Amino acid sequence: MQALCPFEGGDDNLSPFDSTTPFKFDNAFYKNLVQLKGVVHSDQQLFTNNGSGPTNDQVNRYSRNMGNFKKDFADAMFKMSMLTPLTGSNGQIRQNCRLVNPPSTTVS
Repeated sequence: MQALCPFEGGDDNLSPFDSTTPFKFDNAFYKNLVQLKGVVHSDQQLFTNNGSGPTNDQVNRYSRNMGNFKKDFADAMFKMSMLTPLTGSNGQIRQNCRLVNPPSTTVS
């Protein structure tokens, strides 16, 4: 990984998030997190080595049972298919994702 992602340069280099089975849809991503081999720091934060992380139990569950991972993934994809995104003037892009934008004021 260090050869593929040097500290300087290599900005166009690509690397899979799961180096164990990069062309297979499986739970190896979670197994890697349990082994503290997450490629991206923010992903590794899903599993902390002190055992107290809020998502550690879920990562352990998925790493041990591919059936649980695939079922939950399928359920989530189904739920997402039911979303109706707002378009045009029916929605807004939030300036701060935690807050609704303040009402705009127009001067006449």
